[in-house]
Amino acid sequence: MRGTTFERIRGTGRALRFFAVALLAGCQSLGPGSIERDRLDYGEAIAAAWRQQTLLNIVKLRYFDAPVFLDVSSVISSYTLQSEVNLGAQVGDVSAQSNRSLGITGTYTDRPTVSYTPVTGEKYIAKVLRPIPPQAIFAMIQAGHPADYILSLTVRGINDVYNYSASPARSRREDPAFAELIEAIRRVQQAGALGMRVEKRDKEEVTLIFFREKVDPEIAKDIQLIKDTLQIAPGATEMLLTNDPVRRRKNEIALLTRSMWEVLAELSAGVEVPDQDVVEGRAVAIAAAAGRPRGFPIAHIHSGAERPPDAYAAAKYGGHWFWIDNRDLGSKRIFAFLTVFSAIAETGAVPQLPIITIPAS
Repeated sequence: MRGTTFERIRGTGRALRFFAVALLAGCQSLGPGSIERDRLDYGEAIAAAWRQQTLLNIVKLRYFDAPVFLDVSSVISSYTLQSEVNLGAQVGDVSAQSNRSLGITGTYTDRPTVSYTPVTGEKYIAKVLRPIPPQAIFAMIQAGHPADYILSLTVRGINDVYNYSASPARSRREDPAFAELIEAIRRVQQAGALGMRVEKRDKEEVTLIFFREKVDPEIAKDIQLIKDTLQIAPGATEMLLTNDPVRRRKNEIALLTRSMWEVLAELSAGVEVPDQDVVEGRAVAIAAAAGRPRGFPIAHIHSGAERPPDAYAAAKYGGHWFWIDNRDLGSKRIFAFLTVFSAIAETGAVPQLPIITIPAS
């Protein structure tokens, strides 16, 4: 009988050691294991919240409501795992009854700290109201993004050749030459004949656009079309890229760019506003899209009373749900570009290219 009692105690001890080892193993893997899980989960949550906020701001502009931005400035996640194991045993003689007990308790605590920063003042001006730097636009083109798509979304005009606008504040048809111009730039880009570099002259950095000389005859025609449309001097081999409203030099490309506010306002033309909201004067009506160029980047934003089950982004405003369909690749593509240009507008940083220093004579 005594042997049986000791065997039970030894069995209880083995169970205790087993549970203790299991708990310690869990403690050791908690930190490293949380990195993969938290990084992906928080990253996707922040991205989804950004899409929702951007979509909501596009809808609000259709209702003449000012966009509001709230950035996630930091995410700190801390974990606490506490465990306690209790073992008790009482052993008597053969006639006495042996008692044993085993107790395991644990506490797991997750305390994430998320900090939000409202975008106001100078930061609001820089992120929302300041025009996108021309150098950033051409850097995107140099990176391989379609020139015609990028320019039609972010540019109001190039050397007095103006783009289409659906925004109520700037509604206008495009100049006939604009579509031909950006399509020619796209073909030259695809042929690898479009170049860009940054030079440092004295204390100032300048951005130059140039065309490669050895090209096919068809590409040479496109290059000549670009120069003629932009009224570039015939002998110019490179062009100065500026953000001036009008061209001031014979070898200049004056890129009149849009701000993020203007880009969002253009996209607001794609919002399907409920008819009742237009009739009651809650939202502005948009003229028919007969003058919209074929392929003009526009986000198709649907509306309804219920939240859709499969939406890429969805936001509720004024009692209605607005969303982008998850199968609408064109609209999703626009949001991908908005992510990049929003970051550029917020930081003011232009993607860096090699800088060539030209010493002053």
